[in-house]
Amino acid sequence: MNETRRVLIAADKFKGSLTAVQVAERVTAGLRRVVPDLEVEALPVADGGDGTVDAAVAAGFERHEVRVAGPLGQEVTAAFALRDGTAVVEMAEASGLQRLPAGVFAPLTASTYGSGELLRAALDAGARTIVFGVGGSATTDGGAGMLAALGARFLNEDGEPVAPGGGGLADLARADLSGLDPRLSSVELVLASDVDNPLTGPKGAPAVYGPQKGASPEDVETLDAALAHFAKVLEAEAGPRAAEYAASPGAGAAGGIGYGALLLGARFRPGIEVMLDVLGFAPALERASLVITGEGSLDEQTLHGKAPAGVASAARAAGKDVVAVCGRLALPAEALLRAGIAQAYPLTSVEPDVAKCIADAGPILERVAARIAEDRLA
Repeated sequence: MNETRRVLIAADKFKGSLTAVQVAERVTAGLRRVVPDLEVEALPVADGGDGTVDAAVAAGFERHEVRVAGPLGQEVTAAFALRDGTAVVEMAEASGLQRLPAGVFAPLTASTYGSGELLRAALDAGARTIVFGVGGSATTDGGAGMLAALGARFLNEDGEPVAPGGGGLADLARADLSGLDPRLSSVELVLASDVDNPLTGPKGAPAVYGPQKGASPEDVETLDAALAHFAKVLEAEAGPRAAEYAASPGAGAAGGIGYGALLLGARFRPGIEVMLDVLGFAPALERASLVITGEGSLDEQTLHGKAPAGVASAARAAGKDVVAVCGRLALPAEALLRAGIAQAYPLTSVEPDVAKCIADAGPILERVAARIAEDRLA
């Protein structure tokens, strides 16, 4: 074997089976079964959704835990990551679907208030740049809860705060942004998301993502009208930019929290691009001769801004070979090649039983990685 061979493992989680860190550990173990002295560098990645803080911590950021409001108002322990004045804040830590009790959805009442508390905690910790990863939300409130936690006020006709969640915005009569935390004007806020939907309409947050949060067709209509009303009321407070932001790419991310972030002056960037920058991917890529990426399911969605597509694109631009590991493969070889992935190795290639692949993902992934080493490195 060529002594300069060095493998970079830059894979996302296998949702429900393995974290991105565990994927890297298992792939490393499998590769070294075949090539014991192989140089391996692990850089777990994420695209802004759940697992983003864990990826930052694995890359050397410090984990900070705080108590914040969950989507239904209950107190939860959420984390953000910090290094050298840059914070990575993951809205799913506070307001994600995983924060709801099993089988419980609250499409009309779930709030992003805790996400605002997380942002405030990052400011308190001295962050000068905040990468705000959004995805996996339980909420469709346009970021109203987040803005309220940061000092905004959303009042009904009686001058009382509207009820939490997207449903409550139907009663909004006046918005007051004058109390927003003044520190927000001096930080760089980056909205990191893998979706570019506007706030409302057929491609908006309620229509596209509401059903996966438990919204019925009637709920979707209610939420779409409430968010359109929210943007209209904010136009009276913040001027034409409020309407422009509602139509902007990323406004509909994570139940419209993207819209709230844009109102705070955030710059929208594809989540995986931001995270690769933050995690130090470019120098790691330079050191590698083979890149292994992947996620639980390689499918059509992967090609639209998910982590493996971002890794493969950057690696191809640098002239590096890329292969992928996955639990399930639903893309033809030509689509993989167009994305910059030479070959994909699904768990089902060594264990056809899908239930076993999910239950025993770790050991099976080691066997898959050994096969990669035999094919590519031995």
